[in-house]
Amino acid sequence: MKQTLLIVSVVLALVACGKKEEAPPAKVERPALTHVVGAQAGDGGSVYSGEIRARHEAQLGFRIAGKLVERLVDAGAVVKAGQPLARLDASDAALQAGAAEAQYRVAEADTQRYRELRAKGFVSQAALDAKEAALKSAAAQAGLTRNQSAYTTLRADRNSVVAATLAEAGQVVSAGQPVLRVAYDGEREVAISIPESQLAGLKVGALAEVTLWAGEGEAAVYKGRLRELAPAADPVSRTYPARIALDKSDARLVLGMTARVALAEAATGSQQSNYLVPLSAIFQQGDQSAVWVVAADRSVGLRNVKVAAYRDDGALVAEGIAAGERIVAAGVHKLSAGEKIRIVESAK
Repeated sequence: MKQTLLIVSVVLALVACGKKEEAPPAKVERPALTHVVGAQAGDGGSVYSGEIRARHEAQLGFRIAGKLVERLVDAGAVVKAGQPLARLDASDAALQAGAAEAQYRVAEADTQRYRELRAKGFVSQAALDAKEAALKSAAAQAGLTRNQSAYTTLRADRNSVVAATLAEAGQVVSAGQPVLRVAYDGEREVAISIPESQLAGLKVGALAEVTLWAGEGEAAVYKGRLRELAPAADPVSRTYPARIALDKSDARLVLGMTARVALAEAATGSQQSNYLVPLSAIFQQGDQSAVWVVAADRSVGLRNVKVAAYRDDGALVAEGIAAGERIVAAGVHKLSAGEKIRIVESAK
């Protein structure tokens, strides 16, 4: 029995001596999702969806009440100054104009007779003056009814585009009730709505970059500025309407198009811009915020940053990073200083 155990031990020892030492497995680099600071429009501020609108718009309506019998244009129609747009039932206005004209003719004839009688001394000057006053009143009334008769046709006052129709044929409208909304030719702007959570730091005059959704492949990018910011929120949406004025306009800016607006935050206390980074990129150590910065050799290092604000779409970093630097966007709690990573680009 002892001899058998001795033989087995010798065989195992020989086998062990014959094995080559295996090299330790190579360390696998951890893949990490990264984000380039300031690479996308809006990383230095806020991004909103907007609509191309005219700088000057108007709601057109009739100056008198009546029944709408005909609407001559639809939304999107290009109209010229003086072109008829809609008509009211003109029968009542025509009757009033006819009655006023008849009264004017009677007053005119009566005044002419009094002038002849006054010349012969048969009536006093006071009686003639009364007839002259009645004639002027009848003339004014006749002119008023003629104007009101003309008001039954709604005409374009300037070259414009019909943006919306607000009434249909057969509808009874009151004086001044909007029937059409038109956009005048000329400057174009972008209308956006700003949530109340992003209102702080925005000021009129802030720079903006507008990109047309329909023309991203053609680099349809326009520079602009925040021209108008409503002082009160919309009661329904609870957002603040704002207008972006464009530095230039061209044929690609079609009314109603959807645009992407990157609006820069107003700088506070310094000229450094705030950069928008993913919330998952922030590494929190107590009261101190930091991000993992990726070096040229793909190693990561922790850098303290100052977060100006936390928002739903990311964190605004005011200090600690610069445009063009690459940071880790996810999995920050699994990294260690000096560790090399395999870079995974974040989606646009």
